[in-house]
Amino acid sequence: MTTYEVNPIGIIRCNEEGFFLCLDKRFIPALEGLDGFSHLQVLWWFSDLDSAPYRSVLQTEQPYKNAPERMGIFATRSPIRPNPIGLTAVEILDLDKTEGIVRIAYIDAHDNTPILDLKPYTPSFDRLEAPRVPDWCRHWPMSLEQSGEFNWDNEFNF
Repeated sequence: MTTYEVNPIGIIRCNEEGFFLCLDKRFIPALEGLDGFSHLQVLWWFSDLDSAPYRSVLQTEQPYKNAPERMGIFATRSPIRPNPIGLTAVEILDLDKTEGIVRIAYIDAHDNTPILDLKPYTPSFDRLEAPRVPDWCRHWPMSLEQSGEFNWDNEFNF
């Protein structure tokens, strides 16, 4: 099997001051042109769960209420997967191109999580008008904005 080398471009900071994407100094020039974009797609590494045993898990017992009793890992948003890559759409609150810091509204990653890549969110490529989902999760919010108000505690079996 072919292997690929991926190097982080920075880290995610989560603290009492908020959520931040902190780029390594050498990648700061790559922020040029992001002005005017409201959101980013952040690709990040589930570094806390990167181990051979976790990478070998291909199925899991019902992680979501009302979901099938057994699910393939690719049908979940689990951090335990063959390649522990996370993808989150985030709202840009502030862009400091001098320091290489992007303040964001929220991200579902831990403090010091490695960032692999950033891509601007563009509706022409990233937005779907009518996505289909299984019946068991059809009541979930249809947008990131609505998700903040949704009671996710009622959805998971952990």
